[in-house]
Amino acid sequence: MVVSLGIFIMLSHLIAVASVWLVAAVSPGPNFLMTARIAVARSRGAGLAAVCGIGIATAVWGVCGLAGVKALFLAAPWAYASLKLAGAGYLIYSGIRLIVLAEKRSAADAALPAGARAFPASRAFWIGLATSLANPRSALSVASIFAVALPAQPSLWLGAASVALMVAISVGWYACVVWLFAAEAVSNGYRKLRRTIDRVAGGLLILFGARLALERG
Repeated sequence: MVVSLGIFIMLSHLIAVASVWLVAAVSPGPNFLMTARIAVARSRGAGLAAVCGIGIATAVWGVCGLAGVKALFLAAPWAYASLKLAGAGYLIYSGIRLIVLAEKRSAADAALPAGARAFPASRAFWIGLATSLANPRSALSVASIFAVALPAQPSLWLGAASVALMVAISVGWYACVVWLFAAEAVSNGYRKLRRTIDRVAGGLLILFGARLALERG
């Protein structure tokens, strides 16, 4: 009876974590933008490599949330500010680069058959990892989710299960995004409007970065 009650309580905590994190994962943001673009512009394999990067970044933020990084940021606000500015700088740089190279890339890819647009999986992985780690507010979000959904001092098993669940949700969601955007019909449509789409995507990344840099707290 006691064991059954313990399992029920643990499951209720995990369901709470999963519910909140699912909403956070599917909300449009830099991760969605970069994953979709890699999948549609390059290949399904490159997109899945980026998803692996996002999965590892999710695990990093989850562990940070369990380790009390929020308390660290409150105690040393300069550390949070530094990470936030670095992340904002990366997003803005990525957006500017996407806009500047949009026309050049479009012309170069147009001269190649679809299968010749090589894009190393390792590069896609690091882009996914860096983009997901670029926003230190993720650590605060995770800490807030754990504060609401988990007990004050969660067991090692419950903490590990929560982080694993978050990783599974992130990987599952973004794998679906890759599957959708790597479809031939979507890829063909993207190639026809590549310059416009890349410019819009670059502009959105710049906005994400600027918003992160200007946010208070």
